[in-house]
Amino acid sequence: MVALKIEEQKAFTAGLFVGALFDGFLVREANIVTYNSFMIDGRIRPEYYSKEELEEGGFEEYSTWSAVKPFCFSLIKGKRLPESFKIVFLLSPSAKERFMAVHVPGMAPDAAGGLYLNVQYDKQEITCVTGTALVGFLLDRTLEQEWDESVKKWLKKEGIAFLPL
Repeated sequence: MVALKIEEQKAFTAGLFVGALFDGFLVREANIVTYNSFMIDGRIRPEYYSKEELEEGGFEEYSTWSAVKPFCFSLIKGKRLPESFKIVFLLSPSAKERFMAVHVPGMAPDAAGGLYLNVQYDKQEITCVTGTALVGFLLDRTLEQEWDESVKKWLKKEGIAFLPL
């Protein structure tokens, strides 16, 4: 786990809510606090869709950020800043498998429950915290270390300035 303070908030939030910076992620949950507290459970509810829609849609277990983003943006846009927001992103199962094949080739994909990135805005600061969910206890921390480093490299590549916390 690594915690990073985002230095350029305007560029980061533009990439988050308007651009495509996080569109490759799934949303486990989101909490946005403005005049009310809005909680979003990112888990797809299959009973909402017809059988045909489910077959054609190729849905994951969780919604994509690109699907949830317009709703979240509508909650924060306006003259006032939100009090806070927290979004828990995770890699899709296929992206997780590709990541593990490249970065920890000896580890079975089902050894990791998920690779997460928590984005939080509170007290006018934005932080990103990485996380891994392992299935069982492992002494080897290579997956966690590789995920932490990959997130930092990705933010740098995207031009997002940050400092370690």
